[in-house]
Amino acid sequence: MTQILITGGAGFIGSHTCLVLLEAGHQLVVLDNFANSSPEALKRVARLAGPAAAGRLQVIEGDIRDPADLERAFAAGVAAGAPIQAVIHFAGLKAVGESVAEPLRYWDVNVTGSQQLLAAMVKHGCRTLVFSSSATLYGYPDSVPIPEAAPIRPINPYGHTKAAVERMLADLVASEAGWRIASLRYFNPVGAHPSGCIGEDPNGIPNNLFPFISQVAVGRREQVQVFGGDWPTPDGTGVRDYIHVMDLAEGHLAALEAMLAGGDQLLTLNLGSGQGHSVLEVIEAFAAACGHPIPYVMASRREGDAAITVADPAEAQRQLGWQTRRSLKDICCDGWLWQSSNPNGYG
Repeated sequence: MTQILITGGAGFIGSHTCLVLLEAGHQLVVLDNFANSSPEALKRVARLAGPAAAGRLQVIEGDIRDPADLERAFAAGVAAGAPIQAVIHFAGLKAVGESVAEPLRYWDVNVTGSQQLLAAMVKHGCRTLVFSSSATLYGYPDSVPIPEAAPIRPINPYGHTKAAVERMLADLVASEAGWRIASLRYFNPVGAHPSGCIGEDPNGIPNNLFPFISQVAVGRREQVQVFGGDWPTPDGTGVRDYIHVMDLAEGHLAALEAMLAGGDQLLTLNLGSGQGHSVLEVIEAFAAACGHPIPYVMASRREGDAAITVADPAEAQRQLGWQTRRSLKDICCDGWLWQSSNPNGYG
């Protein structure tokens, strides 16, 4: 059993990862300010994990930018019987459009917050970290599928902050021995836990395609806007690599275990399926899952979008023995069960 600090553990990816970690026998301290998440998500995680596992989950409301909150989190591990031995760092802001409008806020939360977390880790002798990075930092890829060696060319402040944290982590590893760090570059996390109990519940208007489709399907929104029908793709709509959130959560467990089992290392891996699906394919698959058509309207392309973004996940399979196991049908069925069971999210 390992004592792990999860920052942002109440969020979409964080909550599913917490469940997978509890089921694997780990002990968790979650630090979250609930700015873009709900405490209810972790209550449901505890119920899904069962009474015995729920006793291994501590939740602390706090902000990674506040050294005092980080101290409380590290102290909670000691009070529960063991110091924090590893950190999985999800906490951060992630909306591309919002980052363009509020770049200073994004640099403060994503970069300064990460710096404060790393300083706390140094203070407490914790040198093992799994970092939530993003495929956004590839920008416009030269070719697909995209390998980890592809140029880092972010095209928005959100992407710049992820690239900056990755640079900070590389500098830290180079500065002293003992660090074991994995940066996981996600592609498009979607879906929900197959129980329908936990899932994605974005604040306000969703920034991503999948939660928008699910909210249209359940009647919360009128129609889906498809940004661009003239892309150089088979049906003219953008193609993306969608990864089931449970596959992604299992990827974090695999990365954590690799860090704990290995020596000093800095590992950078894509987490994606390696398979692309167009916007219209996803709409059609979700319509099949929910049993009725999903109304949509074609709109102009958005600045900053690329025609095709698909991962090359071969390195994750080689290094971690990990690959996605769930299909687009699974993604849509699980996503619909979550949304239909929770039409207003956690509210």
